Parts: sequence; C-alpha cells; structure tokens
Amino acid sequence: MALVAASCALFDYDPPEPEDFAVHGIDVSYYQEAVNWTAVRSGGVTFAWIKATEGGDWLDPRFAENYNAAGAAGVARGAYHFWYFCRPVEDQIAWFIQNVPVDPSALPPVLDMEWNHDSKTCRRQPSRAEIHADMRRWLTAIEAHYGKRPVIYTTVDFHRDRMVGAFGDYHIWLRSVAGHPSVRYGDRRWHFWQHTATGRVPGIRGNVDRNVFYGSPRQWQTFLNGAHDPTS
Repeated sequence: MALVAASCALFDYDPPEPEDFAVHGIDVSYYQEAVNWTAVRSGGVTFAWIKATEGGDWLDPRFAENYNAAGAAGVARGAYHFWYFCRPVEDQIAWFIQNVPVDPSALPPVLDMEWNHDSKTCRRQPSRAEIHADMRRWLTAIEAHYGKRPVIYTTVDFHRDRMVGAFGDYHIWLRSVAGHPSVRYGDRRWHFWQHTATGRVPGIRGNVDRNVFYGSPRQWQTFLNGAHDPTS
C-alpha cells in the first residue's frame, strides 16, 4: 500500500492504477435495474452509494430496494442526492430528508454536483458564490440531521468552473475516467475516485460506475467510524 500512502499531488513515477487500491466500490441507480447484492459483495465490492433523490421532487424508483438489499448483503452503503440548479436549496434539503432514513450504519450522504448538459428543464449555471452558498446550506443541514459529514462528488468540468480551491474541509469524490485524478484535477485533495463508467461486477448485468477509496483498509475503517480527517 506504499502507493496509496504517497501524496497524490505530484508523482515522480506513474500514478497508481485503480487495481493498486485496496478498497473498491460502486455507485448505482435504477439504470442498473435489479442488482444481486450478494453477488456484488462476493465479487469484491466493499461499498456502494445509491441514488436516492434529485432536486426537490424526484425519487429513484429502486432506491429503497437497493439500499435495503445492499445493507443486508453486507455492503457498506449510503445515499446520494443529485443537485438541480432550478430548485431552491430548502426544497432539496427537505426532499432528501423525507426519503432517506437516518441510519447509523450508513455511509455519509453524498451531494452530487455536476453540470447536467442534457437537462430539458433546467439550463441554469449559477455563479460560484451562489452555488457555494447553497452547497454549504445543504451540507450543513444534512450533517445536522444525519450526524455524518457529507461527501461531495464532482466532475472535471464542474470542478474547473465552480469548485477549484473550495470545500477542502469535506471528503471529495472525483470522477476521472480518462486517467488518475492528478491528471485532470491537479493537486486537489481527494478521497474517492470514480475511475470508470463501464465497469463490470458480478450481480449487475450491464455497466456500472466503479470507484476506489484513497487509503488502506485501516483508513477505511477510520472513515466508517467518522474519524477520518478530510484535510489529512
């Protein structure tokens, strides 16, 4: 695990590949259809984030099924919220709380921040200041309700446009399917890496996003216990 222990800011050697990390996970939505979570766990998946809500009125139709079955199979699982730029933050806080149970065994909630270029109903791209203010309100309210500090997921273009240098006090989950995050995000500190959208795992018939945790199994347990410092 020497590669994992090293800093990701700069490399004097080839950066680590996903296979070099010890803790692997996936993220899913209704798109994956029925999931055999026992097979997923047997296939080496340690954690999963499951889509729960979007905006202030959309609930993933398979959220409860996936959330309950993943937990029963022994997969560490949590819920994520997809941000909608045309809905007030108060609505998005209330909708997530209405649909995601308070569960001490769950992973921290995730706030998914990305531009949705395919949206037919919302083409807004608010300013950095507006987005940061709304994010802070959501993150603070959700942490207060669930007792766990949320994780922030983001993509290359959204990070470049709105998140550079911000939210260093949160665990960050980066999408980087064209190489190691250091190539696309520079010296951004990160904790989870979504490295492919076309992954395959037992128990899922088609493609699935695959992820790794930046740390050792012992550090993973620290994260699960809520004691992993996002600034370290």
